Amino acid sequence: MKIGCPTEIKPQEFRVGMTPDAAREAVNHGHQVLIQKDAGMGSGFSDEDYTTAGAHIIATAEEIFATADMIVKVKEPQAVERKMLRPDQLLFTYLHLAPDPEQTHDLLESGCTAIAYETVTDDRGGLPLLAPMSEVAGRLAPQVGAWTLQKANGGRGVLMGGVPGVAPAKVVVIGGGVVGTHAAKIAAGMGADVTVLDRSLNRLKYLDDVFGRDFKNQYSTAGATLDLVRQADMVIGAVLIPGAAAPKLISRAQLSEMKPGAAIVDVAIDQGGCFETSKATTHGDPIYNVDGVMHYCVANMPGAVARTSTIALGNATMPFMLALADKGWRQACADDAHLLNGLNVHAGQLTYYAVGKALGIDVVSPSLAIKQ
Repeated sequence: MKIGCPTEIKPQEFRVGMTPDAAREAVNHGHQVLIQKDAGMGSGFSDEDYTTAGAHIIATAEEIFATADMIVKVKEPQAVERKMLRPDQLLFTYLHLAPDPEQTHDLLESGCTAIAYETVTDDRGGLPLLAPMSEVAGRLAPQVGAWTLQKANGGRGVLMGGVPGVAPAKVVVIGGGVVGTHAAKIAAGMGADVTVLDRSLNRLKYLDDVFGRDFKNQYSTAGATLDLVRQADMVIGAVLIPGAAAPKLISRAQLSEMKPGAAIVDVAIDQGGCFETSKATTHGDPIYNVDGVMHYCVANMPGAVARTSTIALGNATMPFMLALADKGWRQACADDAHLLNGLNVHAGQLTYYAVGKALGIDVVSPSLAIKQ
């Protein structure tokens, strides 16, 4: 199979879809790997690193899209990239379709087959291709939140860990999954007073058993959430419903009850965000003010630490990429129900229920789609 990896063109996206190690593995499996010139530079990988691994360097994205059987990326294809997709092509990347009707329409119109990293599952009920970036984003959230809290950036001027005689920042993490757990660990490590909210009693028990001395946890009711948000210096949104739009947990009216200069970090912004006032921002212009509350809503947070993120993502995606290339997408999905759960689009049809529900589009069962 010809596997193509174009340069990411989303603003301030420095990651790359394939590492040189992944390229070498694919070549060793008998496949041809096409890497766009300088695609790995943002992650610290040179063209020579890829050629040494056996890949071919291609000058333009147009050539890659025109030639490759499978396109491997990081972020969702941008409008100009979506126009280059074709019916016999496989796209393997993050998609986040539920809050993005324009992308969904374009992918359906292209006729391509699209498998989304974020909906591939595992036998423990996890999301193995989303988890590495969730870990990175969770660990980044307190760092960028601490920066947002600085007075020069519009924040309250509160130090995360305080100092002797001065209380630390109060941090509320909404969601106790992968993002929330890593965010709470780092925030607590910075010395903050941290509380994690979640609606799974089993998850709360786990957090208490493992991290009971590091941070607190509480069952997430609307009243408890509002009470804690009112007291918070920083709120980190870390709620995920796989493949679906994130629920709006804090309204514009409730935002006005927060402390002036408090910071919101919405890690769920890829799925539309979990605050009513959230809108996607970039690393170049990451924060904005609504009713005196500073919002950090960068849609590709892990891109800030591109080398770490690219290697972590490459480690996770490589086995699935190789299965798709070795067997073809139909057989790979037939053999692996967890990979089949990643199928979102095929031949002009939507194949993921949560996206269809969010966008009001009819859905075809993925198990039927692979037979078409």
